[in-house]
Amino acid sequence: MTRSSMRFVKHTIRHMPEGGVTYEAFCTTPDCGEDSGAQDEQEAAQDWCLGHTGITAHDLFRRVVTDHARVTRER
Repeated sequence: MTRSSMRFVKHTIRHMPEGGVTYEAFCTTPDCGEDSGAQDEQEAAQDWCLGHTGITAHDLFRRVVTDHARVTRER
C-alpha cells in the first residue's frame, strides 16, 4: 500500500487595475444576436443598448463586465 500526503497552499485572487476593464452588452431578444462589442467605457455599452432599443424596440440585454485578476500564493 502506498501512502501519500497532500499539502494545501492558500492563494488569493485580486483585481489587477492595470489590466483594464471591458464592458459589453448583448441583446437577448430571440433571433437578434446583436451586441455592443467590447468597450472600454461603460457608457459606450449603455449607449449602444439605448440606440438598439430605439431602432428595434428590443428592451432586454445581458451586460458583461470583464476584468483581469492575478492569483498569488500566500506566504
